[in-house]
Amino acid sequence: MNLKTLLVCWIIAFNASLVFAVISANLEDSCSECSLCFEEPVPREDDINFSYEALKLPRPTTGLLYPRESETREVRSLDGLWRFIKSNSSDSQQGLLEKWYELGLEQTGIPTMAMPVPASYNDITVHAALRDHVGIVWYERSFFPPNSWEREQRVWLRFGSVHYKTEVWINGHSALRHSIGHLPFEAEISKFLKFGAENRLTLMCDNRLNDTTVPQGTVVYNSSESNNEPLQTYTFDFFNYAGIHRSVHLYTTPLVYISDIALHTDVQNKRGRIDYKLMVNHVDQTPCLLRVRLLDKSGQLVREQENTNLLDGTLVVPDVNPWWPYLMHEQPGYLYNLEFAIHAKDTMRLLDVYRMPVGIRSVEWNTKSLFINGVPVYLRGFGKHEDSDIRGKGLDYALLARDFSLLKWVGANVYRTSHYPYSEESMHFADEQGIMIVDECSSVNADIFGLELLQNHMSALEQLVHRDRNHASVIAWSIANEPRTAKNASKPYFDKLTAYVRTIATDRPLTAATNVEWDKDHMVQFLDIIGFNRYNAWYHNEGQVDIIAKNVYNEANDWYNRFQRPIIMFEYGADTMEGFHMLPAFIWSEDYQVALFTQHFQAFDKLRNQEWFIGEFVWNFADFKTAQKYHRVGGNKKGVFTRNRQPKEAAILLRRRYHALAFKLSNVSLPSDLFDYIIDWS
Repeated sequence: MNLKTLLVCWIIAFNASLVFAVISANLEDSCSECSLCFEEPVPREDDINFSYEALKLPRPTTGLLYPRESETREVRSLDGLWRFIKSNSSDSQQGLLEKWYELGLEQTGIPTMAMPVPASYNDITVHAALRDHVGIVWYERSFFPPNSWEREQRVWLRFGSVHYKTEVWINGHSALRHSIGHLPFEAEISKFLKFGAENRLTLMCDNRLNDTTVPQGTVVYNSSESNNEPLQTYTFDFFNYAGIHRSVHLYTTPLVYISDIALHTDVQNKRGRIDYKLMVNHVDQTPCLLRVRLLDKSGQLVREQENTNLLDGTLVVPDVNPWWPYLMHEQPGYLYNLEFAIHAKDTMRLLDVYRMPVGIRSVEWNTKSLFINGVPVYLRGFGKHEDSDIRGKGLDYALLARDFSLLKWVGANVYRTSHYPYSEESMHFADEQGIMIVDECSSVNADIFGLELLQNHMSALEQLVHRDRNHASVIAWSIANEPRTAKNASKPYFDKLTAYVRTIATDRPLTAATNVEWDKDHMVQFLDIIGFNRYNAWYHNEGQVDIIAKNVYNEANDWYNRFQRPIIMFEYGADTMEGFHMLPAFIWSEDYQVALFTQHFQAFDKLRNQEWFIGEFVWNFADFKTAQKYHRVGGNKKGVFTRNRQPKEAAILLRRRYHALAFKLSNVSLPSDLFDYIIDWS
């Protein structure tokens, strides 16, 4: 064969390979439409019609009163250093199969380490394997219930929250299970205890997320031949911290005890009203008498009542001191002390007593505004995160105190618990400080709207409403953040979800945060207040701050004109590296964050003249950690405060705006240090 023939053959073979490659590529791109494929085409998720005919509503939560000491109750903290084992990610079931909960972690042959509780476990050590662990971990500690707890007492074990799926054993016996993070769970454990002796508490938690968990995620496996470790993927933009995140308590109740309390308050014409419903656990149906006392801040008795009907009652409070938000009244966050005591009706022996703070206020809304105690409220605040260095999402009282100090310093009156319920302790802080809360459940970026997800989503909201319904600071329920509501499947999903939530939460409006365009969203039609997230001049038209004011103004009007509901901008902002300055303002600089804010302020002031625009929320209060991404330099840097709570330049600007709004809208005096001295203008 000569050279010319060889060349012709090579060209034919090369062209044939190109044709085959093109055909193969086209087959891959259009497989669902190709008649050559033998398999049935797989529909896109958006084309799937999910059926909710088998929907089961959540079982109503009962109990879970916050642990408080009284004459009849003792509370003991189990916070501290626990024993800890990280399971092998490739064999997460090892501990269950080998029954570590019966052996005790020290008997497994695997070295344990000391793990602080409460805290996320991810950042405690210097090891990437623990930081990025996917799967099961084990905690364990010992405790001694005193002999006195055995007599006419019930003993309860309560967790503030664990991420995510959890099972707990006492002395090798399964005591309770829970599967949703950020929310408390408890069980009576009396029958498992050895009183006056050492007892062992073992906990297993699993941080894996899938299509049916709240929030959603996907576990994938590394394709490397040398590494078959699982990798947790998710679309939400914060780090998937895990572990025992909030406090663990042992507490006691009498045999006959108050197990649950639901409050509703109202204020009309200087007259306050508290409607209460109690659940009392009767062992032997002992006839009881309920005594209710309301005391003011100084401890003076305001109202008292005796009630033989333990199910419900009403206290009317003349000349009430209402609960007011910060910078709307000279005495914000006013709390009464409400006492419930049950007595044996025949002997008047005290059976149980529970005390709780209560703020008396009304929340109302219409198609244009939101009202606290009959006064329209303009919301100025933040989206936040429970996030800090080393502790992750672990409860930290020092951090809570610092955050609320900064919130008041900057002049904010509200924040959204993005994107999950925050600690009960933070809710108490908010009540006391007069900071309003838009209370959000842990559904973020919901995408595949299946039946099991809907049931878990309903359960997450039911537990949230049950936990926080008595907090004066909670002014709205947020049912989701940035779900994929351009998809047709989202419409019946949120129709079902909101219809259910309205059966359990009637005294506060429903809202959510959407990032879908106003003419494509299928969710907001079911809400009372519309919140939208938009990052003009950041994710859209980066660097072009001059278009912000017009875009924000036009979009807010589009939302209102279509849906006729109050409008909030829940998120806007720009990543900013502290100490980085550049003139003219350039993206990522502190100067750019300031420029971006001022353009938004112009839009907000124009929108405030239309009474249906009721709030502006910066994203974010402070920098926070995210998954490792090339566009995230150590995490999300959109905070006006750094992760260790020091102000960037935009915090100074925001402080001036928020206090100026309080001055303009509520005639509140400006702080003396709001503006620095520059010159004597006289």
